[in-house]
Amino acid sequence: MVIQMEYGLIADTYERMEATSKRLEMTDHLVDLIERTPKELIDKVVYLTQGKLYPDYAGIEIGIAEKLAIRAIALATKVDEKVVRKSFERTGDLGETAQELLEGKAFKVERPLTVEKVFETLDKIARTSGRGAIETKMNLLSNLLRETSPKEAKYIVRTVTGKLRLGVADMTMLDALSVVYAGGKGARGEVERAYNISSDLGAVASTVARGGLAAIRKFGVQVGKPIRSMLAERLRTPQDILEKMGGACAAEYKYDGERIQIHKRVSEVALFSRRLENITHQYPDVVELTRKSIRAKEAIAECECVAVDLETGELRPFQELMHRRRKYGIKEAMELYPISIFAFDLLFVDGDDLTSRPYPERREHLEKVLAVSDRAGLTRYRLVRSAEELEKFFEEAIQDGCEGVVCKSVGSHAVYQAGARGWLWIKYKRDYRSEMTDTVDLVVVGAFHGRGRRAGTYGALLLGAYDPREDTFKTVTKCGAGFTDDDLARLPKMFEDYRISHRHSRVVAKLEADVWFTPSVVLEIIGAEITLSPIHICGLDKVRKGSGLAIRFPRFTGNYRLDKAPEDATTEEEIIEMYQSRLKRLPA
Repeated sequence: MVIQMEYGLIADTYERMEATSKRLEMTDHLVDLIERTPKELIDKVVYLTQGKLYPDYAGIEIGIAEKLAIRAIALATKVDEKVVRKSFERTGDLGETAQELLEGKAFKVERPLTVEKVFETLDKIARTSGRGAIETKMNLLSNLLRETSPKEAKYIVRTVTGKLRLGVADMTMLDALSVVYAGGKGARGEVERAYNISSDLGAVASTVARGGLAAIRKFGVQVGKPIRSMLAERLRTPQDILEKMGGACAAEYKYDGERIQIHKRVSEVALFSRRLENITHQYPDVVELTRKSIRAKEAIAECECVAVDLETGELRPFQELMHRRRKYGIKEAMELYPISIFAFDLLFVDGDDLTSRPYPERREHLEKVLAVSDRAGLTRYRLVRSAEELEKFFEEAIQDGCEGVVCKSVGSHAVYQAGARGWLWIKYKRDYRSEMTDTVDLVVVGAFHGRGRRAGTYGALLLGAYDPREDTFKTVTKCGAGFTDDDLARLPKMFEDYRISHRHSRVVAKLEADVWFTPSVVLEIIGAEITLSPIHICGLDKVRKGSGLAIRFPRFTGNYRLDKAPEDATTEEEIIEMYQSRLKRLPA
């Protein structure tokens, strides 16, 4: 029996979701959609609602540029491309343009458009390559648009151009799946763990839909599916760190490199970034090092990939490593920017899931599995039981060219918390020790139009810290300093793909920005101090009733944190801790 679902049901849901910025209402709309979706199609509906066809790590993108979409719309509606462009200039939304132009046409649709038809066509578009690919993609899209209603066309065009932007966070989708198939939001933790160890929301949806919580509990780690990274909190002093960790911890060098998750199955190796991108092609030298160094048939390990001077053995800055982030000229980049890898965790080995084992046990397994060489080694670490020991090791790390140290709990409860930030790992970095400034990583959520010399660009960006409990971004500062003339000139273009007409549902703000963005880009910011604020939301009511926290005199460091997802940004709790630590140092 062929299971079918009308795409119009999805389009109607998207329309309702667009009309609200309230997460609870958005969850209710998702619950309704999931209940009406056949279990056989739930993975496809989940992916489409994310604006994709497969999980990010698969690296399959639909890949329709605006110019090509304009041609397809013109062909489908039988109007001149100039008409499409003029409408697009007015609406600023190709989806709305497609809807508007189709409303003026009377196409005879023989049967309702199905989810299967949409997914199959978009999949063909994504996989088409080689000679004649552009024409083929255009024809596939235009033919599909001829079979749609105007509303369906709007969301299909937004999907193929990467502009769907419904504001649906992964956690919101997990809430909805838990309500429909796992007995309620109380089961979200178990459903979320399945997602955290697979990074595949569609697979999780299909599993819980077919087998409920019983199937989710059997969901296991798989080589080839990246595990969402465990993240660290931060504290400012060795005393605070040891107090939080019960008097002892393992301190590891925090290398100034790129965090990579290595997946090995016999001779096949895949590399994933912290943002779950498949970056295997960028590091063929890491692939070769993995084959030689990891003595296991199957393994998932985490390492820091660091630029290194092969002649002196000195570690090089992170910015040099970023030259390896390219599609072409990989061989030349390998020669100009050689690397070493430093492994720090082992999550899976030869059928054994280690994520539920304590850190000391995982480290022991890693030491047995890794064959150390001059280009592949273990992170240097030391078991410390006093503030003096930790401070000394910290200074050694700085002297050896590292950012600082990561302190890890050595207790029996110190499991690998996939996708979570917690106090089992605590960062202690040199820039946190400055008595004048601290460096934080904040997410751009909005902008304000420039004046005078900055007319025509953005005069300042509105920045937020991440609140993992509510899965939102809370404003903490407005930054216009530190940007070069070149930065300012390219800001509008840089953020064009993230621009939306309203405040994003995951952004919490009192300020009204001139322009709002989907939270996507992370910037490194230096501030003079953190102060109480009547206008920013970060830390609201946590320090003083009615007040939030703001970063005073912020300045962009010039570092675009392209390696960080918005959820990896500095958290609200970290901002609060930084503020409270500053107060402790003030004279009585």
